[in-house]
Amino acid sequence: MTPTIVIIGAGSVEFTRELLGDVFSFPELASVRIVLHDIDTERLETAEAIAHATAAATGARPEIVTSLDRRRALDGADYVINVIQVGMHEATVRDFDVPAGFGLHQTIGDTIGVGGIFRGLRTFPVLAGIARDMTEICPDAWLLNYTNPMAMNVTYLHHVAPDLKVLGLCHSVYWTMAGLCEIVDVPLDEVSWWSAGVNHQAWVLKWEHAGRNLYPVLDERIAADPELRRRVRVDMYRRLGYYPTETSEHSSEYVPWYLRHPDEVERLRINVGEYVSISEANLAEYDRVRAELASSTSLAIDTESTEYAPQVIHSLETGAVRVISANVVNDGLITNLPSGVAVEVPTMLDALGAHPMKVGDLPPQCAALNRGFLGPVDCAVRAAVDGDPRLVRAAAMVDPNTAATLTVDQIWQLCDELTVAHDDLLPESLRTKMAP
Repeated sequence: MTPTIVIIGAGSVEFTRELLGDVFSFPELASVRIVLHDIDTERLETAEAIAHATAAATGARPEIVTSLDRRRALDGADYVINVIQVGMHEATVRDFDVPAGFGLHQTIGDTIGVGGIFRGLRTFPVLAGIARDMTEICPDAWLLNYTNPMAMNVTYLHHVAPDLKVLGLCHSVYWTMAGLCEIVDVPLDEVSWWSAGVNHQAWVLKWEHAGRNLYPVLDERIAADPELRRRVRVDMYRRLGYYPTETSEHSSEYVPWYLRHPDEVERLRINVGEYVSISEANLAEYDRVRAELASSTSLAIDTESTEYAPQVIHSLETGAVRVISANVVNDGLITNLPSGVAVEVPTMLDALGAHPMKVGDLPPQCAALNRGFLGPVDCAVRAAVDGDPRLVRAAAMVDPNTAATLTVDQIWQLCDELTVAHDDLLPESLRTKMAP
């Protein structure tokens, strides 16, 4: 039976293009049913054109359907890929501009930090609607989530729809390993690794080539290259002993050590506010692709793309065995992190489904940082679930970078201003200022 793949937020053109290019590259998936959903008519039309052009470029013959109605789109779904961004570029700019007025620096601001907290809070109501619709319309479908803040979203879904089959997917571990292998001049497809932690702050626990530990080789390269030492995650690795799996800019905002110190920002070449530029580039890319499609029915395919959702679908449909990094709720998988929150662990895929692997204890220093990461995650999720605005402030107060930079009074005032700025995008119970 031909599977039905639904993409929610299909107007995110770059994601849609990469996902469909990877799906159609599998001969077994060349005739799938693709349903594209977005709330923006123009973006949905662009996504449809991308789908047809991608199919033409790969020689695939899928059935392509579009719908502005989410419930209609979900009818018959086997796999639901979520790539929504609630509030789009305008909300992202507010997430940076308002904190910057308090002297609080962010780089990406979509995972934890005040930017991540408020991105989560405005995403949760839409996630709740998706989960409710899936439970009623396609309860056996897999929800493959790409939307950030990943750890918050997967944790929230566990609270509101515990029976839904959810995998949180992110490419950060894969590209970390690709970059590390370039540094030590070893082909990526010849190495094995074991990584675990939380999304955007997992740790390379083992990394080997033909049975040889590659960490000593990395140490040699770092010792020989002063510029390599001017990276946040190299600095973290040298002090912690395990390499973190997210970019240096992103890693800098999950800890209290770097962004509040101008000399550290300079030493480690941290690009403050980077994601605003990325978001602007995404808008420009959308315009470029839309213009390209106006004069052509074909698009170039990114042969370097290695998105996980198509691999998940291919494994579950064909039985091909793979191991990827996936975000799932911790249920004894990482034994020195809290239960009931999302962790990122190696996950085996086969015809029977997705099987997260037990990691056991992380190294204590890694677990300690991950617990600091999960504090804001848990508080932000419970703020929405319980309708408690005090927990929004608590999430910001225990956030490492925010707590290192601002006083508690400033944090409360900042949360008040962001609440006003995002207004009706937030859960109704949290749309209020709050005195301590």
